[in-house]
Amino acid sequence: MKLYHHPLSGHAHRACLMVSLLGLPHELIEVDLKSGAHKQPDFLKLNPFGQVPVLDDHGIVVADSNAILVYLAKKAARTDWLPEDAAGASAVQRWLSVAAGEVAYGPAAARLVTVFGAKFNPEEVIDRAHTLLGRLESHLADRNWLVGSGPTIADVAVYSYVARAPEGNVDLSTYPAVDAFLRRVEALPGFVPFVQTPAGLAA
Repeated sequence: MKLYHHPLSGHAHRACLMVSLLGLPHELIEVDLKSGAHKQPDFLKLNPFGQVPVLDDHGIVVADSNAILVYLAKKAARTDWLPEDAAGASAVQRWLSVAAGEVAYGPAAARLVTVFGAKFNPEEVIDRAHTLLGRLESHLADRNWLVGSGPTIADVAVYSYVARAPEGNVDLSTYPAVDAFLRRVEALPGFVPFVQTPAGLAA
């Protein structure tokens, strides 16, 4: 199993974190985004969208971080990480959609401004991040995990960019339930940290 990634990509970190939490044997292959390796023909054969991460499981190629989380949980037959009952599966899917939507256009976009020089409106994406964080804070006020009584792929999908939100000038200090959630993820056996960059409030 090969996992193509870049250490500064939160999407790639989701996949790296999941494969480690599950204890699945894998080879990490770093894609040099700065040199444009993700736009070269060989990589585009794996993912025509030219994005990391990409998982190649002995010829079964899965692109998109959330799709990889689903694949890995199914591959490992771990229904604790991806419930099979209708209510549990749909609740997980809801948070995968949040990860692809509100997280991507909030804390992830804010971090893209400071770390990669993206041309987003900083005030707008920071406001979006705080809107998301407020909702997360309310949701986590009386629970440890986003879905059910234990960690699922939903938590992995949301973790990376929320944990590094300060790099995008998004202050987490007024969200104690979110902070406690991040610490719970970091305490899981097999956890691997997301590289921290000296940007934004983390500078």
